[in-house]
Order: sequence, then C-alpha cells, then structure tokens
Amino acid sequence: MAQNQFYPPHDRPHSDVEDIKRRSNYLRGSLSETLQDPITGSIPEDDNRLMKHHGSYMQDDRDLRNERAKQKLEPAYQFMLRVRASGGVVTPEQWLMMDRIAHKYGSGTIRLTTRQSFQLHGVLKWNLKNTIREVNDALLSTLAACGDVNRNVMASPNPHQSDIHGEVYEWACKVSNHLDPRSRAYHEIWLDGEKVADSRDGEEQEPIYGPVYLPRKFKIGIAVPPSNDVDVFSQDLGFIAIVEDGQLKGFNVTVGGGMGMSHGDHKTYPQVSKVIGFCTPEQMIEVAEKTVTIQRDYGDRAVRKHARFKYTIDDRGLDWFVQELSSRLGWSLAEARPYHFDNNGDRYGWVKGSDGKWHFTLFIQNGRIKDEENYLLMTGLREIAKIHTGDFRLTPNQNLIIGGISSQKKKKIERLISEYDLTDGIHYSALRRNSMACVALPTCGLAMAESERYLPTLLDKIEPMLDEAGLRDEDIVIRMTGCPNGCARPMLAELAFIGKAPGKYNMYLGGGFTGNRLNKLYKENIGETEILESLQPIINRYAKERHEGEHFGDFVIRSGYVEEVLDGQQFHVS
Repeated sequence: MAQNQFYPPHDRPHSDVEDIKRRSNYLRGSLSETLQDPITGSIPEDDNRLMKHHGSYMQDDRDLRNERAKQKLEPAYQFMLRVRASGGVVTPEQWLMMDRIAHKYGSGTIRLTTRQSFQLHGVLKWNLKNTIREVNDALLSTLAACGDVNRNVMASPNPHQSDIHGEVYEWACKVSNHLDPRSRAYHEIWLDGEKVADSRDGEEQEPIYGPVYLPRKFKIGIAVPPSNDVDVFSQDLGFIAIVEDGQLKGFNVTVGGGMGMSHGDHKTYPQVSKVIGFCTPEQMIEVAEKTVTIQRDYGDRAVRKHARFKYTIDDRGLDWFVQELSSRLGWSLAEARPYHFDNNGDRYGWVKGSDGKWHFTLFIQNGRIKDEENYLLMTGLREIAKIHTGDFRLTPNQNLIIGGISSQKKKKIERLISEYDLTDGIHYSALRRNSMACVALPTCGLAMAESERYLPTLLDKIEPMLDEAGLRDEDIVIRMTGCPNGCARPMLAELAFIGKAPGKYNMYLGGGFTGNRLNKLYKENIGETEILESLQPIINRYAKERHEGEHFGDFVIRSGYVEEVLDGQQFHVS
C-alpha cells in the first residue's frame, strides 16, 4: 500500500529545518558567534540543527536534570561528537588520538557505533573547536557524520577475506569522498580556514546536494558475502560485492532501506531495501551520486518523518526509481547476480588473512571502550596501539578488530591481550555475542528507556534460561534501543526490545538471522518481569521443536508467534 494515502504530495510548504538550511549560507548559520558566547553551555536550536552536519549533537546529562533544575541551574549541556572513518578502518596513531581526546575533552570513554564510527560524549561547548582540530590533525573528520547528507559509508571488515576487503574498503572511501559536502564552512568555523588533507579549492558550491542539502540523512553500506555484517538491507543505498574466481566483479545494488519509525504513527515504518541490478566497480560512484540526487529532488521536504529515501521509493514505486536512475545515468544496471549470506555477526578471536597477516576480533559490549575495576579494556588497547603497525577496524556490530598483525608482532600483541585479559567473548553466551544496544540514557535526548546500561543486565537474566534449555551456544541476534529511531538496527533482529517508557519496552520477534527480514511486534509496553515470562516458553519450545539448522527468527514465524515481514509496509499490519 503506497503511503500517498497518508501524506499528500511533497511539494507543500517546506519544514522549518529546510528554511534553516536555506538561510545558513552552506551550513554556516551563526555558529561562529554562538561558540563564543560565554553565558551558556548550550547553543540555539537553529544552530543545533546545523551542528549535526558538522558531526555533533547538543545533549544534556538527563541523570542530572532534576537536581540542576532544583538548584536553578541550566541543564548539564554537552556535545556528542561523531568521528567518521570510512569502512571503520583507522591507524594506531588515530586510535591513540581518539583515546587522548576522550580523556582530554570528553567523558573518558570512546563508543564504537553501529556505523563503524567513533562517538565521544561529554564534550563541552568551549572545547568543541580544539577537539575537532585535533581530530583533523590526525586526518580524520567529523564533517557529515550527522545531518541531512550522506553519512559514514560502511564496509565489511571481514578479515578472512582481507584481499577483497582491501578493494571494497578503497571503493567505500571513494564513494564517501565523492559525496562529502563541498562547503568550506567546516574549515572556516573549526579550522580557521586552514587547508586540510581533502580540501577542495575554487568557488563554493554544492553540485550534488544543492544549497538545502538532502531532505533527511542518507546511509550507504557495502557487504561482502557470505557476511551481511553491514546489514546492507537497512541502508538507503546498498552494494553487495560479487566475487567470482577470487576477483571483485562488481556489486548488486539495493535501494530503499531504513530503520526509523515513531511509536503509534503507522505512517512511519522500518523498511528493507530491494535488489535492483548490478554495476561494475567503476560504475559504483556514478550510481551513488545519481541515487542521492534523486532523493534530493524527490524526497519529502515538508514532513521530516516522511523524508527518508524509503518513503520516496515506496510512494512512487521501485519501477519508477529504476527508470529515473537509468535516465540520469544514461545507461541501465545489468541483471543482478547470485549471492548468498550466512550471517550478519562478527567472527571472534584470531583469524589469519589471505595476505598472511593476523587479525584478532574483540567483543566490545555495546561498543563502549572504557576501563572498569576488573577490566582495563581502554588501557589495554592503548598499549597495543603503541606497538601495533597494522590497523584497527571498527565492525558494524560495535566490536573491534586489531587487524594486519605481522607474525613478528603477533606474540607481543598476544602478551598484551593476555596481560589485560582482553576478551573475544568466547566465554559469553552466543546471545550476548550477538547483542547490540544504542546509547540511550543518560545522554540521548530521544531515549524513552534505558538501553546500553540495561541490556547487559537483561542478558544476565535470560542466559540462565538458555543454559537450562541447552541453547547457550546457539546464535540468536538480540538488539535493544531506547527509542524507535533504530540506531542499533533493532527492527532486523530475531529478538528486539524498543523503549516505550521508563522501564517499558515493545518486544519484537522474527527478524532474519542474515538481516534480510524485519521483525514484528509481539508484546507492547512490557517490563522486565513480563519480558522474562514471555521469553521462557518460547525459548523452551525452540530448544525442543526447532528443525536442524533452524534459526530463532525462522522458528517463531513457523510456530505462529508472529507473521513474516518482508516489506515494511506490512510492519504494522495485524
């Protein structure tokens, strides 16, 4: 069912955000003046909208809101800063930079995101400029890490296919660089106009985005089968690497994915992308650019909830998009080629790549890099970075690969891994190893419930059920978010919890193990007691009645707990 029955055509008066972008003079606004205001730690909402394009969101510590209000103090304003790394690959020097600025300007922790980026929390307004400058000095950037532009381009970090990964990573970088905003505002505001590694000279313009950029954010991911670790079907635009005879032949193209929705608003829904054809590697950048320009020209600029690319395609139809893309390209995509996904998780522990180098994948619970009393994770990684000559790879599942380790360095790094007891998570349940959570409280302003701070506790209570049922080593994808914006891609999980209110969650079942299918609402607005009571009989039935090789998401559909959802337009249909 097309969404036109819910929303009239998109050529209505534009939203206030569109006006803010149009008036901003290519993302400048009054940011320079605002940052110099010593009276408050906050910035005006118009500038906050623009800040997203520069890689930052204003937040406040919600744990302190009530106490500060009682003391007649303004909220504890701070900024989340997101640092892009195309394909999630950074050098040891860049890792050490992130560690340093996390302690110097942030909360003392680093968070690895589900888009293979870094997040710093707790950066004060007065420290933003120095923080961004130091990021830039390390040849990384926060530009376009948020906002109505193409975000960080994801790419599979599969170490056991590192030869192909190398090619895919290079294409991810090329696509990302090509779609970067051209505005000099970033350099003027944060770097005092200094020339940076990827600066572009000449008259200012935005040949791809135009003066008002995109209607909403845009996401691209590149998967390398048999692993769908980037959740390619969740992306606005996806590329599936086609490898034949050990060579990268090109990519199947997918369009129209997206996770965000709003509780109670059935006009909004998550969506999985559809495969529309095949392109060669050399055609990839042009396909990406023309797809972005179609969304620029046809995306809804009146209703931001309806502005994602998935709605543009669903409103007009996939055939319309394919024809429009062919028209803009001047040629048509070839027929899609066969591919197969086995999973969308990470492979933990030591793996030797086809290039003869070693890779070690660490389990990072919910992506948080920090030192705890009995687990000095941050310190251990810092010591490894000091001697490491390879790279660090941030995975789409919030984990970390210490990559490209030579045989000579392997023993030294093994000793440090042992000394700091850094774990590949093998002693954890498979459920925990397949878990993800968004940040949520206390810093995310959209969060309705806990996520990162609560999911480990919930897992502690689910794991005994798995042990009793003999399912401790059974891979089940579980995800939790504090709101329905979908930052941890919960709508694709076999088992998911999406925050509805403090301590209350909507429970979803039936996502595809390989990320190819949406889940469906099973129970609404339930707390921990009802969560556990609901799960116990399902887990027991799964243990006793599953077919050989049958995944949890497939079982709950076959057993009638929920219906299969292959198209987001059926997500809310009962």
